[in-house]
Amino acid sequence: MKTSLPAKLLQALSPWRNAPAWHIAFSGGLDSTVLLHLLASLANTENLPPLSAVHVHHGLQAAADAWPAHCQSICDSLGVPLRVMRVQVQPGASLERAARDARYRAFTEVTGAGQVLLTGQHRDDQVETLLFRLLRGAGVRGLAAMPAQRPLADGYLVRPLLDVSREGLEAYAREHQLKWIEDPSNADLRFSRNYLRHRVFPVLTERWPQVVSSLARTAEHLSEAQGLLDELARMDLLAADHPSPFPWLRVPSLALAPLRELSDARQRNALRHWLAPLTRLPDSDHWANWYSLRDAKGDAQPLWRLADGELHRSGERIWWLPSTESEFSDASVSWPDPQNPLELPGNGQLRFTGEVPEGPLQIRYRQGGEIIDVWGRGRRDLKRLLNESGVPGFVRGRLPLLYRGEQLLGLPSLAGLWNTARNTAPGDWQLHWMPQTCDQGLS
Repeated sequence: MKTSLPAKLLQALSPWRNAPAWHIAFSGGLDSTVLLHLLASLANTENLPPLSAVHVHHGLQAAADAWPAHCQSICDSLGVPLRVMRVQVQPGASLERAARDARYRAFTEVTGAGQVLLTGQHRDDQVETLLFRLLRGAGVRGLAAMPAQRPLADGYLVRPLLDVSREGLEAYAREHQLKWIEDPSNADLRFSRNYLRHRVFPVLTERWPQVVSSLARTAEHLSEAQGLLDELARMDLLAADHPSPFPWLRVPSLALAPLRELSDARQRNALRHWLAPLTRLPDSDHWANWYSLRDAKGDAQPLWRLADGELHRSGERIWWLPSTESEFSDASVSWPDPQNPLELPGNGQLRFTGEVPEGPLQIRYRQGGEIIDVWGRGRRDLKRLLNESGVPGFVRGRLPLLYRGEQLLGLPSLAGLWNTARNTAPGDWQLHWMPQTCDQGLS
C-alpha cells in the first residue's frame, strides 16, 4: 500500500518531534509551499513543536521584491508566523554558491539550540546534485549528495522530502489548490542546475524512464559508503589523538607517527574527516602539499595553506591554525601593577604566582638574539632553548618575554621552558600565560 505524503513526512520527522521549535525555510516556491502546508495541516491533528517560517530575501532580481508579501499572505492564511530576512550576497565566481552561502548564514542565525530548520529539497533535487557533482569530479562524500540531516549552528538542518519526487509535490499542490512562486531565474540555462533540469534530464528520462529513482538510489548507496569511511576515519584519528606536549597551546593537533603508518588513501580519508569542520577541503591536485608536509625533515617547519587556515608541522605533530583575523600586536606593553593579571592585546593574559620581581616590568616579543640567565646553566641563547623544548615555530613570535629595563628576566612557565632570573632559585616566582584559543585567532 502506498504511503500518503503526510504519513511519509511524519515518519521522516519522527526523530525531531521533541525539538524546541521547527523553522521552515520558505522561499514561496513549490517545494517549500507544499512543506509548509503539510506541516500546518498536521499541526491541527498532531502534537508538533512550534512552527515558524523563514523567508530569505537575496535582492538579486526585481521580481523578488514582491515575494515577501506573497509569503506573508500564505503564512497568515495558515496561521504560521513568518520572519523575513534580507541578506547581502557577496560577489564571487559563482552567484549560485554566493546566494546559498548568504541563505545559510541567515538559517544559522535563526536556528537556536536543539531547534530544527526544515528545507523542501526533494528527490529530483538530490539527483541533480549527484549528477552536478559527478560532472565536477567529486569524491564519495560529494556524490552522496545532500544528507537527510546535518548539524546547523546549535541545532539541525533536516530535509524530510528527499524521498518524494517533484511530481508527487505537484500532485499534492494541485489537490489542495496551492499557489506558489515561479522564480524566473529557474529558467536561466546559464545556471548549471537549470541546464541539467531542462536539457539533460529530459533526454535521460526519455531513454531511461527510471533514471531519477535509480540515481537517487545510487546517492543512498554512496551515503552509506561515506558513513563507513567516516567510521574508519574516526578509528584512525583516535590513534593519532595523543595529548599535546604543550597543553597550554589550545589549537587542534594530531600526532604524525600514527598517520604515517596508514596507507596514503587512509591518511587522506582521516585528514578529510578531521579538517571538514575546520576548512573547505582541498581538491585532489592539492594533496601533494600534504605529502610534502608529512615527509619534510624533522628540523623543518613546513605548512600547508588551505582555504580557511594553515596546517603546520612542528617535529612529529601537525597543528591547525585558522585564518581568523587577530588584533595581536608585537609592540611592548608596560606592566605597572604586576600584582594583577595583564591583558595582552590579541594575545591572552599574563599573571604571576609567587613573589613578584621588582619593576618596572615590561612585556616584549622576540626580535632575535635574546639571551637569558637559566638557573644552573648560565647565560643561554633563547632560540636554542626554544629549539630544545620543541615549541612550535608558529607560536614563538607570540611568546611574551618579561623584561626589566634591557634585562630579559624570563618567559612564561610552559612545558619544557625555563623562566628563572639570575641568582634566583626556581619557584620564587613564575609567570603564567593563557594564550588565545584557536577560535580567537591564534595564527
